[in-house]
Amino acid sequence: MMKHLYCTAGAGMEELLAEEVQHKLCATQVEQISGRVFFCSNADLHTVTQLKSAERLFLLLRKAEPISLPNNPAKAAAVIKQRVVGDPDIWKQTLLTWTALQEELQGSQQRGHKRRREEEDEEESLTVADESSHTLTSSTHLLKRQNETNKESREQTPSFRVSCRCSGVIARSYTSQRLGRIIGMAIKEHLGWKVDLKEPVLEVNVYLSNDHCVVGIPLLKHPLASRSYMKHNGLRSTIAWAMTSLCPKQLNDCVILDPMCGVGAVLLEAAQEYSNAVFLGMDTDTSQLQKAAENLKASGMEGRVQLIRSSAMEIPLADGAVDAVLCDIPFGRKFSCSSDMPTALPRLLREMERVIRVGGHLVLLLSLQLSAQLKKTICTHKHNQHLNSSDTNNVHTDPSNTHNESTDTPKTITFHKSSSETSNTPLLISSLQAQRTHRVSLGSTDAFIHIYTKIQTQAHSH
Repeated sequence: MMKHLYCTAGAGMEELLAEEVQHKLCATQVEQISGRVFFCSNADLHTVTQLKSAERLFLLLRKAEPISLPNNPAKAAAVIKQRVVGDPDIWKQTLLTWTALQEELQGSQQRGHKRRREEEDEEESLTVADESSHTLTSSTHLLKRQNETNKESREQTPSFRVSCRCSGVIARSYTSQRLGRIIGMAIKEHLGWKVDLKEPVLEVNVYLSNDHCVVGIPLLKHPLASRSYMKHNGLRSTIAWAMTSLCPKQLNDCVILDPMCGVGAVLLEAAQEYSNAVFLGMDTDTSQLQKAAENLKASGMEGRVQLIRSSAMEIPLADGAVDAVLCDIPFGRKFSCSSDMPTALPRLLREMERVIRVGGHLVLLLSLQLSAQLKKTICTHKHNQHLNSSDTNNVHTDPSNTHNESTDTPKTITFHKSSSETSNTPLLISSLQAQRTHRVSLGSTDAFIHIYTKIQTQAHSH
């Protein structure tokens, strides 16, 4: 069944979401606006719910030109009835589609539960009999509620509430709450639906701006961005996925490192995408590593990610040991007892650069301040060649950081104590070539995702 859908997305994620729906859903009629991506797809709903860059998923009911509302409430209600609510037949057809999709989703969930039950070991099932009984009872109540919901929607008189968001000129005259009440009354009078602000069958989402009028119905109660496998939340899952997605190459059969992994959000998203990669997570904080371990266990990924207590300033890996480093650099937090992040950043970059093989990639999430500093820290390959020709002392001269490894240094992933930088070591990271910078929103602030590729330099050729 071809479905007209849209997803909300955080600022800066719209382009990635548009690419994802085209790649994973073979979507057509893809259109992106600020905070939303519209598309058509005949993919089954379960597949659609696997999108990683989206916040919420909606069935599109209406997408129209922006509206202008008079200050008079009665006249405004008339405009809303005509421009926002419109043809009742469209609402009835959308309701039928929504009901069918809910039944499809319910069937998919039941099949998933059945498969998991069939895969359970008999002995394990006996030990958790009481818990399973409780879960079954809860599931029965949930299915009963869903069946009642579907029956009510099929009767064409569902209960509903309106969630409205407005911006631009219209927001100067009407608050979102006031508009929501006006729209709700128009739907009630025009369609005969019942208002229920506490437990409605449907939530009607309306977005009004200077450029758009969008009406949709959520297909899921919970955001797609709320990952069920994250027991402890860290970096927002959509941003963690974006860091993986923006890497210039596919990472299957690669070694991927997060030297400041925290609760493991970035590694978890990467592990979901690349089933054949090897993942290493490091952090100095034991409590963070414990949370990361619990997240890995909850997601079933504990056997695929190795966690190590280590400082990102001294990564215990050989030179060129990994194919990619993905790292969310902490914002405004003390990195160590002796230096804050802006001070530590150059040496952090030097250590990350050291463990990446030539041709490998570095993906960093940085605050606006650290992003500006990063651009000053990393010199371009062209400038590096100029430095080499004019002053060879400016090239990596510290013997502890050259790539002249001793004969007993293994070429595989072997953990060892990294040599510390000396205060005289130059900190220009000349082998990291910029590929892309992508701005994203973290809610209260913005950040930049920087992508670099490690290239061959004169220092590496010796």
